[in-house]
Amino acid sequence: MSIHPLHRAIYLTGPTAVGKTAVGVALARRLGAEVVALDSMTLYRGMDIGTAKPTPAERGGVPHHLIDVLDPWESASVADYRDRAIRVVADLEGRGRRALFVGGTALYLKALLRGLFEGPGADPALRKALEEEADRLGDPAMHARLAGLDPAAASRLHPNDRRRVVRALEVIEATGRTLTEQQVEHGRPAPDSVPVFALERPRAELLGRIDRRVEAMFAEGLVEEVRALHFAPRPLALAPSQGVGYREVIDLLEGRVDLAGAVSMTQARTRQFAKRQATWFRGLIEVRAWPVAPDEPPEATADRLAREIAGGN
Repeated sequence: MSIHPLHRAIYLTGPTAVGKTAVGVALARRLGAEVVALDSMTLYRGMDIGTAKPTPAERGGVPHHLIDVLDPWESASVADYRDRAIRVVADLEGRGRRALFVGGTALYLKALLRGLFEGPGADPALRKALEEEADRLGDPAMHARLAGLDPAAASRLHPNDRRRVVRALEVIEATGRTLTEQQVEHGRPAPDSVPVFALERPRAELLGRIDRRVEAMFAEGLVEEVRALHFAPRPLALAPSQGVGYREVIDLLEGRVDLAGAVSMTQARTRQFAKRQATWFRGLIEVRAWPVAPDEPPEATADRLAREIAGGN
C-alpha cells in the first residue's frame, strides 16, 4: 500500500507561545526540509503581529509555505487548507525536499493526519424525496426516524435541524451504512511511522511566555494593525475578525474596552486557547509530547528532534 504524501511529512506542533517557530526553523535546516505553516490565521495577508507570523529574519532563509495566501476578507475551510497542503507537499517532494508542518491549529493537524470525511455525493432525487417527506410528516418525525437508525448522529442534531437530519438519512439510504459508522472508520489514526511532536513547557513558564508575548504584540503595533484591517474598504471575514487579539482590539477601537482591558483580555483568551490546544493534542494518539526545558536553546531542541526522527526512519 502506498503511503499518502501527508504521511511522509514531519509535524511540529504545540500550544501558542511554546516556541515552535524557532525550533521549526532550526529543525528544517537539519533535515533539509521546508516549513509549511500549520496555522489558520497566518494564511491571511496583513495579519502579522497578532498571529505571531514569523518575520523574514525569523525564517532564517528557510522557505515557508501557506503564509500570506488569503486576503483578510476571504474565507477558507479545513478542506481548502488540506488541498493546498497536499499541493505544497507534492511540489516539495518533486524538488527532493521534505515538508515540515509547523503550527498549532489542531483541527488542521487532525485533517492532515486522518483526512476529512465528506460522505457520498448528493443524490438530488433522493434529497427531494426526503425533503418532501419532511414537509409532510414534520421535522420531529424525521429526527425520530434517524434516532432509530443512527442514535449517535441523532443525539448530536437538533430535531429542527432539517438540513443535517435529511443529509444523515440520505447517507443511510445511499450507502446502507450510518454516517456515524463511516465517520468513525474515517477517523482512524495515521500510521505510527508519521513523526508528530508537540513541544511542551511547564505550565507556569508557558503562561509567562504568553503574557509577555501579548504585551510585546501591543508594543509592536497590534492596535495599528487591527485598525488598518477593521476600517479597510472591505470588512474582515468572520474567522479573522474573531482571532485571538483581533476581537479584543476591535472592542478597543469601538470603545467597549480600554487599552489595559484589551491587553488583559487578550492574555486571558490566549491562555484559554493554549489550554484547548493541549486538550486537542492529548486527544490525538499520533501526537508525541516533547518536553522543552526552560533554558534549552531552540537549536538544542532541534538537535534532539533531528536525532529522534533519524532514528525512527
